Amino acid sequence: MAEIDRVFLKNREWASACLREDPNYFTRLAEQQAPKYLWIGCSDSRVPANQIVGMAPGELFVHRNIANLVIHTDLNCLSVLQYAVDVLGVEHVVVCGHYGCGGVRAAMGHDECGLVDNWLRNIKEVYAKNATDLDAMNERDRLVRLCELNVIEQVQNLAKTKTVQHAWDRGQKLSLHGWIYDIGDGLIRDLGVRTDDRSGVPSIYHVYENPQAQEPLPIKVA
Repeated sequence: MAEIDRVFLKNREWASACLREDPNYFTRLAEQQAPKYLWIGCSDSRVPANQIVGMAPGELFVHRNIANLVIHTDLNCLSVLQYAVDVLGVEHVVVCGHYGCGGVRAAMGHDECGLVDNWLRNIKEVYAKNATDLDAMNERDRLVRLCELNVIEQVQNLAKTKTVQHAWDRGQKLSLHGWIYDIGDGLIRDLGVRTDDRSGVPSIYHVYENPQAQEPLPIKVA
């Protein structure tokens, strides 16, 4: 059997097992999804979101990318965020990194990796903001701490988005969380950066929805 065919075999085995346990499983799942959580995690194959939190399909809305970044120019991530908050009405947005992250490790170095270097620069900027503390650590502790600082930075980036701030303005229940997963023991740790409103967001990032159309900004031609 070709290796790729094993994927289809495993799929059929999984579907059959679900139906044996609950004959209406897929019928019910197809009707709707009503997750309370949006998970923004790393693409690392060792960090399967649903499995490590013990949630079934339909309970967790998921977006994954290299090193679990939330970047203001990433329309993919921002579109997922808007759909999760505005349409699905999730109550929690979780950024979950993991120790030993390859993207974070690469960002700590100086080797050219290819196109991904443009993506990893966002982590380098996190390093630069915390260089004094990080440079004083050994390499192992530095990687551990940068993985944590990267998660904290992404939670802050979430709080700066229009989608999140508009949800808070209309009184929607929405909390942001920063967690980190240890592949070595399978446990998630809360980094203690929960955010429930814009009070901790620097005022320059505050966005207020204006229902009236605004005049376009004047453009001066030299």
